[in-house]
Amino acid sequence: MTKNLISIIFLLVLGGTNSMAVEEAIYTTIFADENFETRYYEPQILAEIGVDGDFEGAGSNAFSQLFRYISGENTSQKKIKMTAPVSQQQKNGQWLVSFMMPPGSSLEALPQPKNSTINLRQFPVRHVASIRYSGFWTEKSYLHHLYLLSRWISSQGLQISGTPIWARYNAPYMPWFMRRNEILIPIKKP
Repeated sequence: MTKNLISIIFLLVLGGTNSMAVEEAIYTTIFADENFETRYYEPQILAEIGVDGDFEGAGSNAFSQLFRYISGENTSQKKIKMTAPVSQQQKNGQWLVSFMMPPGSSLEALPQPKNSTINLRQFPVRHVASIRYSGFWTEKSYLHHLYLLSRWISSQGLQISGTPIWARYNAPYMPWFMRRNEILIPIKKP
């Protein structure tokens, strides 16, 4: 490959990220240490669905159903802006996959999903410990970074108060080395 072709591909990828920018969850960083942070999140509304399957397949299965909801498959046939991250966590033997609703949304104003397996719910104020990493969306990578985050939490004397949440910020076509992935673990207020 020539240097010019590589440069063109790189610019297309970077240009694609700006034109496809989505609103992200708003949080306040309390403490930062390299790729680790403690954060404070205001309440958020989530569109969430529980699915069975393995770690990597669950996200794909749920994503299409949630995407149809924000694309107008709802009682108002209203489109809802895409936001980031797409979150995934395991609870009661199922994977809960969620889309954050745009800031300023209310449960009363959001249209109800036509898919009865999608739930809208208010997520309360929370504190989390996080690790940010790039790479492929694999269970092996997730478990490795979960281990690193768990060790960091312990070294900081923080107390875990919930189950880990895997957060993905980029579209699947984003090259693996440019993807923003995070693991968030709810903690007691530091």
